[in-house]
Amino acid sequence: MSASDQTLCFHRPRLVAKKVLANPQSEGDGAVVRRSIGRSELKILDPFLMLDEFAVSPPAGFPDHPHRGFETVTYMLQGAFTHQDFAGHKGTIQTGDVQWMTAGRGIIHSEMPAGEGTQKGLQLWINLSSKDKMIEPRYQELLSQDISRAEKDGVEVRVIAGEAMGVQSPVYTRTPTMYLDFTLKPRAQLHQTIPESWNSFVYIIEGEGVFGYSNSSSVTAHHVLVLGPGDGLSVWNKSSKPLRFVLIGGQPLNEPVVQYGPFVMNTQAEIDQTIEDYHYSKNGFEKAKFWGSE
Repeated sequence: MSASDQTLCFHRPRLVAKKVLANPQSEGDGAVVRRSIGRSELKILDPFLMLDEFAVSPPAGFPDHPHRGFETVTYMLQGAFTHQDFAGHKGTIQTGDVQWMTAGRGIIHSEMPAGEGTQKGLQLWINLSSKDKMIEPRYQELLSQDISRAEKDGVEVRVIAGEAMGVQSPVYTRTPTMYLDFTLKPRAQLHQTIPESWNSFVYIIEGEGVFGYSNSSSVTAHHVLVLGPGDGLSVWNKSSKPLRFVLIGGQPLNEPVVQYGPFVMNTQAEIDQTIEDYHYSKNGFEKAKFWGSE
């Protein structure tokens, strides 16, 4: 398809504005992650705070740690992870499952591998608006078989949030978000609309593909591609192997972001208060006083 042909798909096709390779780094207790958003080259992409591709083998993991002021979305690509928190919630997500956790005013939890071998997945942090930062924590868990999916012309999509190829996710997102897991067979192409006011990016899980214009250079796995403005994205798999990537987009909050590790608020005073609340087990962290994961 020529560049002129692409205008038939979108009024303003989104092009790759920035490309960053997510190199492995240590995180948690002996775990290894590839961090794309949340590193020095790409500190934040409003409303997204962080994206990690993790690969964890027991006994490594992410033992007891707190959160406040945002949401975490954990998507298992291989294996299983067990989650426990100080409110008594406990569960295991398997390959293809999603846990959408709204930390709100405060959560302390652990995330640990539930089986032998390497457990792999993606974890995305989505900021909450100032009016939602102190809401009560909540969970949405989506089993693999319950994720909306569609397939056509060599393109398969799993719709974790938002809508694609005529199917919609049941997940409620406080910050308007799309989270789409695409697999393109060799020679397949995709044209996906994206709301013009949203920020968006691609993270390539496996394979290689061409993004934006058909004559662009091919991009390989573990790269994050920040997309420029426009109303949609075109993708081509010109290789002989499948291409798998997530396309994630969201409505920017356009609010100040002050982050201290796992706490994300709007002002330094709110961060100082959060540290005090956590230290003294109050204002949302009361249950932390006598809790530890099993």
